[in-house]
Amino acid sequence: MSGWLLVISLLLLGGVLATLGDLLGSRIGKARLSFFNLRPRRTAVLITVFTGSLISAISLGLMLLVSRELRVGLFELDAIQAKIKSGEKELKYLEKNLYALRKGDVVISSGQALATSTINVNDPDQSKKEIERLLQRANFDAYRRVLPGEKPNKRIVFILRGDIKRLEEILSKKGSWAVNIRSAGNVLLGEKAVYAFPEVRPNKNIVKKGEVLVSTTIELEEINFETLSKQIKLLFQSTSSEIKRRGSLSSVIQFNSRSISFITEELLRRKEGTVKLEAVSMRRSDTTDPVLVSLQVQEKSEDDAQS
Repeated sequence: MSGWLLVISLLLLGGVLATLGDLLGSRIGKARLSFFNLRPRRTAVLITVFTGSLISAISLGLMLLVSRELRVGLFELDAIQAKIKSGEKELKYLEKNLYALRKGDVVISSGQALATSTINVNDPDQSKKEIERLLQRANFDAYRRVLPGEKPNKRIVFILRGDIKRLEEILSKKGSWAVNIRSAGNVLLGEKAVYAFPEVRPNKNIVKKGEVLVSTTIELEEINFETLSKQIKLLFQSTSSEIKRRGSLSSVIQFNSRSISFITEELLRRKEGTVKLEAVSMRRSDTTDPVLVSLQVQEKSEDDAQS
């Protein structure tokens, strides 16, 4: 129902009810009727008041019946305002983060590792001590990044009790465990709290020394410095994805820069042939260990090229 039609309906309904109320009050007054032991005049006034209230109630009921916006505004206004306020706070926080990102003031990014450790549990009672040591390391690292120059004399890294309890339950079992404390969101320079969460999984071997992690084939006739750089960058990204797929908690992949420079220069000097470029691990690395990688070139024979 349109607004004008609703207004006209309310006016007509109010007029009809008011007329009926007036006629009813007059009839009761002339008949000198009495309700609830009231005097006839008081009874007529009571009927008039009741009629006016009835007009208001019917008018409001009709508006609520036909106007969803009025129902929402009347009964859900407080909740809407609390939604709005929460959204405004979130918007301000996002704007602050966006402004800080542009200025470069984000010192800890969401998901960034604050502390990583391999915990070998032989005695279940030692798990709490190991967790406390790891949290102290995370707190120290957060202080160093967020409040540089200040003494780390209080805890600024906070983790939900439920997450800590779950971590304690897992580490109560004997074995070798890889534990990582990660930031739950972006943290700005100077903030007083860093919210984090633990990540835990069984410690295992991720790569062996001399293992080829990923490789790619390069046609030397078709490359230049730009295309070769893109191929090497793609190889690095594939290596990072591979070790994460295997379960590594380390965010660090160390590449032998000398091998990169040497291979780049060597391949650009050659004008023909097909080679296989490989990312090879230079040492054994477990779940929490950084992975050290070197680039190697393998010549491809004609049989390899045909296959």
